[in-house]
This record gives sequence, structure tokens and C-alpha cells, in this order.
Amino acid sequence: MRVLVTGAAGFIGSHVSGHLLARGDTVLGIDSLNDYYDVTLKHARLAELTKDDGGFSFKKVDFSDHVALDAALDAEQFDRIVHLGAQAGVRYSINNPRAYLQANLAGHLNMIEIGRNRRIEHLVYASSSSVYGGNETLPFRVEDRVDHPLSLYAATKKADELMSETYAHLYRLPQTGLRFFTVYGPWGRPDMAMWLFTKAILGGQPIDVFGEGRMRRDFTYIDDIVAGVVACLDNPPSDDGLVKAGGSTSPHRIYNIGNSRSEDIGEMISAIEHSCGRVATRRLLPMQPGDVRDTFADIEAIQSDLGFEPRTAIAEGVSHFVKWYRKYHNV
Repeated sequence: MRVLVTGAAGFIGSHVSGHLLARGDTVLGIDSLNDYYDVTLKHARLAELTKDDGGFSFKKVDFSDHVALDAALDAEQFDRIVHLGAQAGVRYSINNPRAYLQANLAGHLNMIEIGRNRRIEHLVYASSSSVYGGNETLPFRVEDRVDHPLSLYAATKKADELMSETYAHLYRLPQTGLRFFTVYGPWGRPDMAMWLFTKAILGGQPIDVFGEGRMRRDFTYIDDIVAGVVACLDNPPSDDGLVKAGGSTSPHRIYNIGNSRSEDIGEMISAIEHSCGRVATRRLLPMQPGDVRDTFADIEAIQSDLGFEPRTAIAEGVSHFVKWYRKYHNV
């Protein structure tokens, strides 16, 4: 099977690509390599994917530019799509809203248009737990109303789900949307709390802990995420008129994909301290605009449909991340 992976130089995209290559699939990766964070890290991820000459090809293209995208893919063949590329970050969306309009709305439309025109077997795309906004009933269920996003990032992800539902209804394009919950692990993003805390602790600097240190997150290790993404990719939703996860009767389903545990931020910091062998100086700060207090995934739907079972505890996952971070930065 040949799979098109968008955001292939990104955190999740590079891991998914690596897993597909390891099992014998071929992967066409695309990425704009924008400078939202250090492009050197993105190139390093790509180098990992190409070092064994194992069926990975890459094209630098901005999938939000439909003319450039069509030109880049014109001579390419692929069976399925994993659409993971996006403009990420809740806080960044406060000051840079147009980046989200372009990448997450125009970009998603372009990818489902590719899926429709190519009659793709299955398109798996990244949504986000951010769509739950200020919901106070935990754990978050895919059946919950998600009409009150707290950030533009969350609003764009909800809009992506709606566009996908429309294309599943009109064109019977099989799709699976995945609401990711706080993904972490080796090769992660520098704007994420785990990276920022590890960098500060190893550098002897204080860490900024928002929400007065009283926030909880459903931290999900990257290997568990990849297992769920690939399980979805291999099992397209049926066009049988039955109600799918998320409520659609079209070939479109939505899953939460998380660890199904809500961890106190302080516990995550303690795990980093233990792995670094140093104690952090914590600066407790108020909640940031767009942030939510707690996240907690109900994963019953993906468990029962696909047998998804996250296996990595936070202490184990943090240990793997810190070990990788120290090796990558030689610290």
C-alpha cells in the first residue's frame, strides 16, 4: 500500500511514516517545512525516514495552496491518505489567526478534494481534543456537543470535521477523524509543555506552570497514538447506513484517541524531575486565553471498534522523552 502522509516532517506525521515504512508500505510525505518552530528539527525527522532508503519519498509543498498541491501530486499514485499536517498550537492562534484559516480550513478542503477526485480508499485526518472547549463533564465523549470552542484553533478543527462529514455524505468518501489528546514523546514539538519544562529543568531555569498548577491532561505517548492511527487507516468505515462513532450514517467516524487517564500537571513535572535528576523551580501563573482546565478522553468507541489499547504510563513515556531529548541536544 502506498500512503500519502501530510505533515510528514512533523511530530506525529514522522512517527506514522516510520511505522508504515517499517511494516513494508511505501510513503509519499509532503510538508511545507514552515518556521512555526525550528526547521532543523523537521529536517532531522526527515533524515531519520530516508536513512535506510526504505520506500519514503518527500515533496516540499504547502497543501493549503491547491495549485501547488495539484502540481506536486499530479504524477503520483497513492491508495490512502493520513492527513496530519496543520497549523498547531492553541496560544499561537490568538495572535496569528490567518495562519489557521489558511492551513486548517483551506488545507483540509484541499486534501478532501484530493480524496474525492482520486477516489481514495480512506482518508484519516487529525482533529483535536480542543474541540471540547469548556466542557465540564468528564471524560469527554465523541457524542458530546462541541459548539463552544475556546480558541480559533479548536474552531478550525471542528470545521474540518464538518467539512469531512459533508464529503462523506455527498461523495461517500470514507474518512476517520481523530481527536488527539496531548501527544508527547521523542521527536516532539518544542512548543509543548514537556519539551519546555525539560529544557528549563536541565538548564537550571524556572518553569512557568499555567493554571496555578491545577490543570490536568490526558497525556498520550506517541507509540500509542501511532498504533491507533494505523489501526484506523487499515479499517475504513463502511458505507452501510449504520450510525458510526460520532453520529454519522455516512462513511465517516470520529474517535477520541488518548490514554484514557487524566494526569495532574504536577505529576508530569515530577516525572520530568525524576528523569532529569533535578528539581524544578515552579512559577505558578494564571490560565492562558484559549486554554482549558482539564482534558480526559473516553476511548470506548475506538477500543470496541478497533481494539485500541494505550499501553504507556506517564512515568515510562516521560523517561523515554527525556532520554531522547538529552541525546538529541547532547546534554
